[in-house]
Amino acid sequence: MARKSKKEAEQTRQQIIEAARTVFQRHGVAQSTLEQVANVAGLSRGAVYWHFRNKSELFHAMRADVLEPMIGRVDAVLFDEGYADPLDAIEAALRELFLVLDESATLRQVLEIMVLRCEQVDELVALQAEVERPGDAFLQKVERVYHRAALHGSLAAGLQPAALALDTWIFVSGLLHKLIARGFDAYLSGEVGGMIELHMRLRRRVNLSGC
Repeated sequence: MARKSKKEAEQTRQQIIEAARTVFQRHGVAQSTLEQVANVAGLSRGAVYWHFRNKSELFHAMRADVLEPMIGRVDAVLFDEGYADPLDAIEAALRELFLVLDESATLRQVLEIMVLRCEQVDELVALQAEVERPGDAFLQKVERVYHRAALHGSLAAGLQPAALALDTWIFVSGLLHKLIARGFDAYLSGEVGGMIELHMRLRRRVNLSGC
C-alpha cells in the first residue's frame, strides 16, 4: 500500500475528528469507542489508531480543532490596545466569543459534547481537567484586563479586579451552559448582546459631572 501524502494524511485526520464529534455527541464520550469512530468515518480501526493512540488523544484533538481558533479571535479583541478603556475591550471580547459561537455549528457541537456528553467517570477524570482549562485561562486573562481598567480609572468605586473577573467568568459560563441546554434557541441567543451590555455597565464608573 502506497504511503499517504501529507495532505491526504491531514484529510484523513480531519475525517476522523469529524466522525468523533458525531460519535461523542450520540453516545457520550465514556460510552464511545474508536471502533465506532472508524465505522462512522468509513475507515479501518487501524487507520484511526495510526492517527490517534487512544480516545483521550482524539478528544483533545477534536477540542483543539475548534477551541484554539475561537480563543485566538477572542484574545485578539481582549488585548487590543486600540481600546482606550479596557472595559470596552472586555465587552467587545465577550461579544466576539458569542459571535463565533453563533457562526460555528461545529463549535456549538463540541461545546455540547464538553458540557453535556463528557461524563463524570474515572476514565474521564483527566479529560474533565482539560475541559476546565480554557475557563481557568479565560479567568486569568480577564483579571489582567480588569487590573488595567482599575489603573485607567474605569471601574466603579469599591470593585476589585479579581472579584470582577470571577463574576464575568461565572456570567459567561452560566450563559454558555444555558444556551447549550436550550439548544441555542433563537430567543435566548438574541438576548445575549443586551445581557453583555448590562453586565459591563454595572462595572463602569459613573461620571457624575455629566461630561
